[in-house]
Amino acid sequence: MTAIRHERLTEQPLAAAAESMAVLCIGVSYRTASLALRERLALSPPVISAILSRFGCGRSERPAGVSELVILSTCNRLELYAAAGDGGDESLLDVMAESTGVTREELRPAVYALVGADAARHLCRTAAGLESMIIGEPQILGQVAEGYSMALAQGAAGHTLSTLFRGALRAGRRARSETAINRNPATVSSVAVKLASETITDLRAAQVLVVGAGEMAELTLAALHHRGVRDVCVVNRTREHAEQMSTRFAARILGFERLHVALETADVVITSTSAPHHVITRSMLVDAMSTRPDRPMILVDIAVPRNVEPAVSSIPGVRCVDLDDLHAHVSQTLVERKLEIPRANAILEEEIAACIEALQQLDVQPLIADLRAHTDTVRREALARAQRHFAHLSDEDRARLEAFSESLINRLFHEPMVRLRAEARNGQGGGYAVALRELFGLSK
Repeated sequence: MTAIRHERLTEQPLAAAAESMAVLCIGVSYRTASLALRERLALSPPVISAILSRFGCGRSERPAGVSELVILSTCNRLELYAAAGDGGDESLLDVMAESTGVTREELRPAVYALVGADAARHLCRTAAGLESMIIGEPQILGQVAEGYSMALAQGAAGHTLSTLFRGALRAGRRARSETAINRNPATVSSVAVKLASETITDLRAAQVLVVGAGEMAELTLAALHHRGVRDVCVVNRTREHAEQMSTRFAARILGFERLHVALETADVVITSTSAPHHVITRSMLVDAMSTRPDRPMILVDIAVPRNVEPAVSSIPGVRCVDLDDLHAHVSQTLVERKLEIPRANAILEEEIAACIEALQQLDVQPLIADLRAHTDTVRREALARAQRHFAHLSDEDRARLEAFSESLINRLFHEPMVRLRAEARNGQGGGYAVALRELFGLSK
């Protein structure tokens, strides 16, 4: 399988490459950027909605050269997918910089740009979990679907990106249902619990504190329950969701104001809140550890931005692990999944080819529709002018003449349309579409 080509953005525009299919992706991921940079790039749903809403306010409000936009923001990536023309890559870089506060100069060494077929291939592989830190992770398919849904809701995704994302979601579902790429669940949460079990002598007898009550926290509780951990406490700002999880996994609940108390007795702390700042600071842990100087603590921070202040690692008896640290432990859990990669790749190649062909056909589909409408109008006008010659014909004969005229038009245009679609598959559809519109006097 051809490797995905990650091109670094330079000062040279990518528009020439992007024009063929008008699909462009620029992004930053765990492969190209440190956790310190990725946490600065994390976008909350309200911020994403605000960016996308510009597309519902008219063409003048959109970034230059960008007609459609979908934003995919996860713990391990920020990717902007666009239907773009001249200057679209630089506009997307501006959007990324303006919405995160990270300068273009800081972004450039970490940003990759993918155009046309490479962008389609990358998104299909991402939806299937093959571009994840943990191969086959189950959350990413839902995150891709959510990103697309948000863009649809704001009017930011049109025909091009809808074709792209529907194809990618279909590819992701097939890879998961027809292979074992996501069998034997190995999520970031389960790897975090596994790492804790390797550090703590008897995890089942340890006191475990889970900070947060979102999807990652729920997966963490499930992994702890699977390992037979009996003493688990959940700390969250709101009680409702925490109470639902506590009932399911027999965990205790504390309000966020009691976090400092919970830290005093915890052997393991796993954090996954969506807070934009550190919820566990060095000073909090200095106080907590002063009450238990001979009892070590391990913190596993699986949030982006990080929930735990990195400086806590300097406290005696405290070990802090973040997502970048977890990456080093991931490969040990994925032997069986890696065996499924060739089968998943074969499925993805089918879906990627179908997705690329569908994107290529977008260049000529509007032309074909306009051309059919134009020729049908000409046909009807010609029949109307000839009506005086048909006065003697029966209704049945008139119907036959109507059918004959339709058949004649279809036969005349069948071969040109077949060739036009073939040229679209070869990446030449746009040029032919322009020529045909000019020849037939069709509006663009």
